[in-house]
Amino acid sequence: MFLYSKERMKVLKNEVIGKCPVCGEELYVTKLSCHKCHTQIEGNFTLCKFCKLSNEQKSFVEVFIKSRGNIKEIEKELGISYPTVRGRLENVIEALGYSPKYSEPKIDKGEIVKRLSDGEITSEEALKLLQGEE
Repeated sequence: MFLYSKERMKVLKNEVIGKCPVCGEELYVTKLSCHKCHTQIEGNFTLCKFCKLSNEQKSFVEVFIKSRGNIKEIEKELGISYPTVRGRLENVIEALGYSPKYSEPKIDKGEIVKRLSDGEITSEEALKLLQGEE
């Protein structure tokens, strides 16, 4: 059995976690209870997509919603750059099970260096490719 500190138990008492703290796999709710009438329902219930987000992702989503998606406001509140905001948003989109619309192009540095050494491209072209401009 996995034991938690008292501080961690306070967090768990207030919010359902979506991933196992031991292995990281998805968790399922197996029992629901009413504190007023003591009704209990047992089964295998899945959690909503948002329950499966990490605490950092949930915090980002909260700021995103509060800012009504205004990237400048998110940058200002979190003290991060535009590319970082976009990266975190893409991370949340993936965690929710969607394909990111904007993915950073994969730069094969070794291929660029090879093409440069083989004389296929100039140093200026290589630099642009490494910076993701072409």
